[in-house]
Amino acid sequence: MSIRIYNVLSRQKEAFVPLTEGKVNIYVCGPTVYDNSHIGHAKTYVSFDVIVRYLRFRGYDVLYVQNITDVGHMLDTGEDRILRKARQTSAKPMQVVETYTRGHFADMDALGVRRPDISPRASGHIPEQIAMIEQLIDKGHAYASDGSVYFDVASFPEYGKLSGRVIEELEEGARVAVREEKRHPADFALWKKAEPQHILRWSSPWGEGFPGWHIECSAMAAKYLGETFDIHGGGLENIFPHNECEVAQSEALHDAPFARYWALTGSLTLEGVKMSKSLGNTLTIKDALKRWRPEAIRTFILSSHYGSPIDFSDEAVDAAYKGWQRIWGAVTLVRDQLRRAAPGEAGAEATAMLDAARAAFIERMDDDFNTPGGLAVLQDLTRQVNTLINEGGPQTQGTLAAIDALYRELGGDVLGIVPEQAESTADAAREDGLVRLLIALRAEARAKKDWATGDTIRDRLKELGIVLEDRPDGTIWKLG
Repeated sequence: MSIRIYNVLSRQKEAFVPLTEGKVNIYVCGPTVYDNSHIGHAKTYVSFDVIVRYLRFRGYDVLYVQNITDVGHMLDTGEDRILRKARQTSAKPMQVVETYTRGHFADMDALGVRRPDISPRASGHIPEQIAMIEQLIDKGHAYASDGSVYFDVASFPEYGKLSGRVIEELEEGARVAVREEKRHPADFALWKKAEPQHILRWSSPWGEGFPGWHIECSAMAAKYLGETFDIHGGGLENIFPHNECEVAQSEALHDAPFARYWALTGSLTLEGVKMSKSLGNTLTIKDALKRWRPEAIRTFILSSHYGSPIDFSDEAVDAAYKGWQRIWGAVTLVRDQLRRAAPGEAGAEATAMLDAARAAFIERMDDDFNTPGGLAVLQDLTRQVNTLINEGGPQTQGTLAAIDALYRELGGDVLGIVPEQAESTADAAREDGLVRLLIALRAEARAKKDWATGDTIRDRLKELGIVLEDRPDGTIWKLG
């Protein structure tokens, strides 16, 4: 079975066939670095982290490009987001950029999101953007007006094919400070004239100015992935105008498809309300990580399909955490048993169980990167593993090593929720160490026939969701 992707461009699920056999080029719109990344960013970038991981798991050579927007992303008022933040904090614009770029990558690292292969900055590709604008003017798709340059949407009949909007329905003046400069209200800025107070500015054939938001992604995608590439990702909220304008200017210039497959993530709300600074309901990744383990946040995000909306709440993340605990409990049980198991090959029953789980995981994930289905397979596997170990008697090193390897492959390499033993988070290490200390204290109490203390330790741990099981070869613990 081949991978199938819901293509936003065609509005249907399609078999994934890359341009070059065995190779996938993917571009994902990155953050605008003017503030701390929030959990909406987490949803998008965790989702694409898993998509890229899965493509590599399936044997593809993936080139993953995710840009940094550090200039040109304007507010509806015509004000640059980064310049506004610089004024608010009495900082240089590039101080703002550096601070929040580093913060973004630190947040992604904490969430276990692997770095893109290339993270180009918009400000580092001004020559490519100017060259692209000049070519669009030469081909009759753009025009200069009072130091600015606009894309002529009337010159591209397919404008609106991605978002489904038509020119006649578009609101006048969207993202434009001076309406009179444009031939048509829907025309969008490729280059904006810099007013005297605008700090970020570059020389151009049309005077000093700065690039429009949309041209940045088109120029960087073409530079690193070519005129046509395989997958374009990002958030559904940016399908218009940003993604729509990317398509128009790129295809008008190159006379070739821009991205062949469009995979966009659904929205994230906070307690049922769209996040907004004006409402005071924005949750940063840094604050979320103070309350929950990264595996809990990842599991919560992956419990919903990437293209679906999701509501972030304490209850939802806590439920995801409990689901992750069940998986992690089985993993720690297997790894603990493996240290003491007798030598031997993997048993036939266990091998069949693992082969079936791996095949089911691939079947689910091949269907448009269905992470809820992938998680369900791991939960089913966890129930089977617990039954095998708790009721099937001592298992061989071969069996336990094979189980551990599958958890590492599917839960670790693909979903990113099963840590390596040596790379467990500090919380996991402390949790394991504290439980083992209590097990040792209980053993000492029982050796002294202090049954009451031993029972108290067992009962208090059970209240915390930790179950002790006494065996001939010692006491083990698992999450109940």
